[in-house]
Amino acid sequence: MLARVVHGGAWDIPEDAIRAHREGVLRAVKLGWAILLAGGSAAEAVEKAIVTMEDDETFNAGRGAYINAAGEVELDASMMEGKVYRAGAVAALQRIAHPVSVARLIMEKSEHVLLVGMGAARFAQEHGISLCGKDDLITGKELARWRQAQAKSRRIAAREARKAKGGCDTVGAVALDRSGHLVSALSTGGTPNKHPGRVGDSPLVGCGIYADDSIGAAAASGGGEEIIRVVLAKSVIDSMERNGGNTEAACSVGIDTLKRKVQGCGGVIALNRKGEVGVAYNTPKMARGYMTSGMKSPAVFV
Repeated sequence: MLARVVHGGAWDIPEDAIRAHREGVLRAVKLGWAILLAGGSAAEAVEKAIVTMEDDETFNAGRGAYINAAGEVELDASMMEGKVYRAGAVAALQRIAHPVSVARLIMEKSEHVLLVGMGAARFAQEHGISLCGKDDLITGKELARWRQAQAKSRRIAAREARKAKGGCDTVGAVALDRSGHLVSALSTGGTPNKHPGRVGDSPLVGCGIYADDSIGAAAASGGGEEIIRVVLAKSVIDSMERNGGNTEAACSVGIDTLKRKVQGCGGVIALNRKGEVGVAYNTPKMARGYMTSGMKSPAVFV
């Protein structure tokens, strides 16, 4: 059984951005699926799928990510595999176009799980990943958003973003390969105008991602502080283990818990060890797509 599911963020996606989100998710699903069909690993499939979205200015990841209050792009990413529970993550990473690739390197080649800031960038360079210019990741759209935010206090801007259910454009992917291995990964620029050094759920194992070959794998998107407080991804996997592997029910329980306990907004995608897909969200929209054995073409929704 092969399966993969991708998300391009859970938030109030504007009508004029729906097509770009749909096309970006579709490209990511197709690329990852081609890798799985060719016998590639789940880790390779999720990495390459997310790299395409990090390169796509539509999404809040890599180029086009949100700018922090200091006028800089700081990126977070993570990856976890479910066979022996290895994980790698980066936070507050600057001048790296594809942070998910650094997360995979940490997972596979380091004794550590999480590296941050300059240390993460140094690790990337030591493993052949070149730095880009600080401005290379900044787009005109995000620069305009940042300048508008500077005209307001950070507290007011954050409150308005939360009220609008915006700013949750994290990208993620989960895959099941021919060997039965599950991998989950995320990449994000965090929240608009965030305080420098702010870290959300995306690089935190158990919060944004989790994978266990015997149960399933999950990847979240949404309000990072609230997702951290309920350890959303691991909660979904635990629920899946209790309910016999029902991915849809487990995702729904996770999002219900997020809302009930901490008034959080977000979404989660998941696969169980059989390759069955689950999705739940309580935001106005969530960009997502999936492909499994037996399907003739990907299913994509916004």
